Amino acid sequence: MQRISVVSSNLASVGYEPDSGTLEVQFRNGSVYRYAGVPAGVHSGLMNAASKGGYLHTFVKEAGYPVVRVA
Repeated sequence: MQRISVVSSNLASVGYEPDSGTLEVQFRNGSVYRYAGVPAGVHSGLMNAASKGGYLHTFVKEAGYPVVRVA
């Protein structure tokens, strides 16, 4: 999955596959996580958020989307 670099103190890049709803996030420390079943609106909100780390925490992590660490 291709990721796009983002301006964030916590996140390095974000990728999204709309057909499967897979959101892939690379953190500045190099770890990569894949979240399943994420709606396009949540991805769009993340990409437009002033605080991407805060948005990810509230609308992805706390929402309980299934997650797997891939790197």
